[in-house]
Amino acid sequence: MEPQVLTDILHEVAGALDHRDVAAVLHAAGRAAPAERGSLLLALTPPQLSALFRLIGQEPASDLLEEIAPSDAARLLVRLSETEAGAILEGMDPDDAVDVVQELAPSRAEEILHHVSRDAARELLELLPYDPDTAGGIMTPELVAVRPEATVQEALAALRDLAQQLEPGSIQYIYVADEARRLVGVLPLRALVLSRPQVPVSEVMLTDIVKVRASADQEAAARLLLEHDLMALPVVDDEERLVGIITADDALDVLQEETSEDIQRLGGSEPLDLPYLRATVGHIVRRRLGWVMLLFGGMFLTSLVLRHFEESIQTMVSLAVFIPLLIGMGGVVGSQTVTTLVRALALGEVAPRHILQVIRKEMAVAVLLGIALGIANTLLAWLMGVPVDIRYTVGLTAFVLVCWAMAMAVLLPILTHKLGIDPAIVSNPLLTTIVDATGLFLYFTLAQWLVFGR
Repeated sequence: MEPQVLTDILHEVAGALDHRDVAAVLHAAGRAAPAERGSLLLALTPPQLSALFRLIGQEPASDLLEEIAPSDAARLLVRLSETEAGAILEGMDPDDAVDVVQELAPSRAEEILHHVSRDAARELLELLPYDPDTAGGIMTPELVAVRPEATVQEALAALRDLAQQLEPGSIQYIYVADEARRLVGVLPLRALVLSRPQVPVSEVMLTDIVKVRASADQEAAARLLLEHDLMALPVVDDEERLVGIITADDALDVLQEETSEDIQRLGGSEPLDLPYLRATVGHIVRRRLGWVMLLFGGMFLTSLVLRHFEESIQTMVSLAVFIPLLIGMGGVVGSQTVTTLVRALALGEVAPRHILQVIRKEMAVAVLLGIALGIANTLLAWLMGVPVDIRYTVGLTAFVLVCWAMAMAVLLPILTHKLGIDPAIVSNPLLTTIVDATGLFLYFTLAQWLVFGR
């Protein structure tokens, strides 16, 4: 959104606050894109911010802070009194609220938590130890759990008592836990409604439970939830005790975030950790400089290869004509493969155990593409009138380079995934740089054998 547009919206909000016009405030704020609402709120003065939250009420204020980045929400809370901040924080879903608390300075977080109810504070303190990138970091402790001996009628009563406090995805299932809170079953809402009131839940619950450990990676947990088409996924600790659930909307947020990061890494850049228009030039440079220097090292290696074969190039200038064509072709087929494979790894379609199957498939593709491109390059060299030995060198190099590029594009993402590193780190620019250097070495090595006979 253009800065001038955001400024105009800010003036509308400020004017509506002066007239205490709730509808006008909400209409003006609604014109800002979700990603820009944090910037809009941060542009308000502390008195305006307090007036806004008092005017729209606690629940809409809490909902508004859930929509913006946790770092922005934290910066907003510190501008309010501890009482106001505590009320808004308590109204947020626990998994969103804990993300905001983690962005606050410890002393300020403690002050605000003193103005949160005991139950809400306890929930937040239980969530704080979990790493934000784990299943425990995105779960909510708000759920309905009953004992196995409880009846269907008692389970329905428990659901009715808590329904108003729960996220929509949390009321699709009732969880069955024993006296040690170990998860022993799950009762879908449909099965609960269709069962007779006096039947114990142990007789109608599902015991084949899809669950995830709190220490599991958040992306793996989100994929598991979507793979089984669930509205919520139970989270257990190392002793199989039920500690929370992950809802479908949280899973989608995780996957959107992870996909955005993968796209940026595939382009050869570290992901920005804030909206693009909020990122300063210095911040963008810091996120890209490491990759640029790494790629510079790869391009330097390409220069060394050219320098090593300088004598061959001077002796047969026709060899140099095909350098851009060959290395560009290797980069293209490598990028096609690595993009497809990184996506398959992210979606769980491919795992390290499939490496032999993937290699067989991609090598079959590589051979067919290599033959086609080898013939095409040989014909091009013939049309250009270069000597026969160079034609064959160019055609053979095209075939070998395609196979080599696709082999690298298969092995690197799978190996990084096996090592616990994001496969997207094998970006298209990085792979292209590697293929360029090694492809030139292959080209001139073949030329020395076929053209110069050494």
